[in-house]
Amino acid sequence: MHPHTKNLLPRVYIPDEMSAPADDADRGTMVARWYAECGPRLYRYAVMLLANGTDAEDVLQQVFATAMADPRVAPAQPEAYLRTAVRNAAYSLLRQRRTTRAAAARILQPVASGCSPAEQAALEQALRLLPPEQREVIHLHVYEGMTFQEVARATGESINTVAGRYRYALARLRRTLS
Repeated sequence: MHPHTKNLLPRVYIPDEMSAPADDADRGTMVARWYAECGPRLYRYAVMLLANGTDAEDVLQQVFATAMADPRVAPAQPEAYLRTAVRNAAYSLLRQRRTTRAAAARILQPVASGCSPAEQAALEQALRLLPPEQREVIHLHVYEGMTFQEVARATGESINTVAGRYRYALARLRRTLS
């Protein structure tokens, strides 16, 4: 056995130093060591930031997968690097959640001022059931007031495709709301 390695498990050697490994096997061993040393603390940190264990696991998976895949990741202070990476990934997820919730809450804000709350809820639910491409055409044509030609230019689709999506969306909305 090399004097600068420890035999922690049969046939798995962990280098004492945390420098850039020579090959993929050494890289895997290095990242495994980082996980063994820092993983539980980083998980608790992610849970505290996200208030959700599953999301914390996802963030940790993302960070360690990136560390494993990117040979440029070989920090002199792995725990500080990984803590920053977990923090950044957690805040990115929080921003994504906020954006998603805000978009979901505002799906019908610019429309349906004459609808009852029940009608608006039914319409919103029906719109959510549409495929994104059809929902996009409905939004641009009905809510934004674009012509089919303008929608076609905005989406990069042909005018026939846009008109077809609109027609299919209206048919589905009629079935859903009737």
